Amino acid sequence: MAELEFEIQIVAPAQLVAAFFVPQRMPYWYGAEMETCFEVQGGAADFAVGQKVRITGRLRKREIALTVVITRYEWARWLEWRFQDVYGVRGTQSWALGATAHGALVRMRDVYEMPGRFGRVADRLFTRFAVARRDRAWLERLKRLIERR
Repeated sequence: MAELEFEIQIVAPAQLVAAFFVPQRMPYWYGAEMETCFEVQGGAADFAVGQKVRITGRLRKREIALTVVITRYEWARWLEWRFQDVYGVRGTQSWALGATAHGALVRMRDVYEMPGRFGRVADRLFTRFAVARRDRAWLERLKRLIERR
């Protein structure tokens, strides 16, 4: 099981940062390289605990699909979901938002497990480094979107 944690300081109020943690705006930074689409259960405008969200996109010529269930949501403070993809990778992702003297601090936690013995070996050798690079890129993209003047 991999456990990755990252944080980034964003020079903007936490309320503004929170505006990017809604289904309509997350695709701008979360999975933007895949042209991600969020399909929220019942067409809801905001996340809610227990809600299912289907995230789809394309990476090169491959269709990517991920189903998440919101396990914790507090506006401008916390978003957490449990996920499983079509390849059997499962885990949780969470983002904690906090106010600082200079804006907001976003902490991202990514915990996942690859299926099978080969998957666990591949994760230790390759996957977790790619996931870490991807997660950092997502946080950097979020920062650029919010801080651009």
